Amino acid sequence: MAKKLSALSLRTARVRKALAKRENGRPRLSVFRSSKNIYAQIIDDVKGVTVASASTLEEGFVKAKKTGADKAAAEAIGKLIAERAVKAGIKDVVFDRGGYIYHGRVKALADAARSGGLQF
Repeated sequence: MAKKLSALSLRTARVRKALAKRENGRPRLSVFRSSKNIYAQIIDDVKGVTVASASTLEEGFVKAKKTGADKAAAEAIGKLIAERAVKAGIKDVVFDRGGYIYHGRVKALADAARSGGLQF
């Protein structure tokens, strides 16, 4: 029996397929957001490894008892992932919004990553 895929998983697959066409060997900045947190990873798909990652579940956010479900947290994660990527020697990436619309927390993370030195 065939499974029915959710609308989010279909959009995610469609976005990844489009990214694969214009990737040109650049790593992928992947974003995942839940109702309480936001996560970002820079993934090298050629080697199959995660180069850098950041999320609102890290010590600084948890100890400060800040919420991970607002734009301020997304901006902080965007700056942190950009800092870690530049430290790892990566400046050019492909932005993978993961099926989410480019609005709100996803846009805030992307803008902060751009201001932190990443180009996409």
